[in-house]
Amino acid sequence: MKIGIPKEIKNNEFRVSLTPDSVKSLTNNSHDVFVQSGAGASIGFDDNQYIEAGAKVLDSAEEVYKSATLIVKVKEPMPSEFIYLNKNHTLFTYLHLAGDPSQAAELIATGVTGIAYETVTSEDGSLPLLAPMSAIAGQLSIVVGSYHLLKPNGGVGTLIGAFKDVEPRIVTVIGAGVAGTEALDQAIASKAYVRIIDLSKTRLSELQAIYGNDNIEYIVSSEHAVTEALKDSDLVIGAVYVVGKKAPKIIKTEMLKSMKAGAVLVDISIDQGGCFESSKPTTHDNPTYVIDDVIHYCVTNMPGAVPLTATQALNKSTLKYVEELANKGIDKALEDNKHLANGLNISQGEVVHPAVREALSN
Repeated sequence: MKIGIPKEIKNNEFRVSLTPDSVKSLTNNSHDVFVQSGAGASIGFDDNQYIEAGAKVLDSAEEVYKSATLIVKVKEPMPSEFIYLNKNHTLFTYLHLAGDPSQAAELIATGVTGIAYETVTSEDGSLPLLAPMSAIAGQLSIVVGSYHLLKPNGGVGTLIGAFKDVEPRIVTVIGAGVAGTEALDQAIASKAYVRIIDLSKTRLSELQAIYGNDNIEYIVSSEHAVTEALKDSDLVIGAVYVVGKKAPKIIKTEMLKSMKAGAVLVDISIDQGGCFESSKPTTHDNPTYVIDDVIHYCVTNMPGAVPLTATQALNKSTLKYVEELANKGIDKALEDNKHLANGLNISQGEVVHPAVREALSN
């Protein structure tokens, strides 16, 4: 198969979809790999390494798309890339179609077949290609949240954690999936007082068995519970994910008025539209904005801040699926692997994933 690796062009996106080692695995199986020049240079993977791995390096994205039929990316294509896509391409990447319906409609109109990392499943019901980036985003949420709590950055002017007789600061995490659990773990490590809010009593009980009750509250989600938790929280992490759908708006804009000035909201769910009513996508160049004296951090590619770590983690998860698609062909791979088939979002100009279709029809 002819496989293309274009350079990512989203703001401050330095990840690359396949490392030279991953490319070597593919070329060893007689697949042709076309890499856009400079695709991995920002994280130490130069063109010569790809050439040594058996790839052909091309000067432009246009050449890569013309040369390949399977396009492997990290992030959804930007509108400027749509002109290169057509019905002969299969796109394997994070798509997050529900997060931007108008852009999704333009992508669908290209006729491309789109297999989304975020809806590929595994036997235990987990999302193996979403999990590594969710874990990274969860860890980063405490880092960026702590940074923006600093007074020079507009925050309330506090460090997360406990110092001798000083009361620990309060971190509230909404959503106890992969990202939320990583945020919880990092907040605990920072010696914060943590509230974890989720709809699932079972999941909360599981976490309680792991982390105990010292400086942690386990709260079943409700509008009242969220409202009360916000009032004295310094940092709030939104980590809600519903497969294929827009994230539900857990924090209403009116709730912000009850929060302390300089508190920070970090919306990990922003790729799926955000779980705060007041959320809007931001970039690493301009990551925050303020509403009712509350700082909002809503960067749509948070793991892009640690592109080398994120690329390595992503490759460990995605490579076997890329190999399956390449070795068997797209149709046969999807037919043989129901979990990979769950990643199929768009085909022949139609949305085929039920949850994504429902989200885009509303």
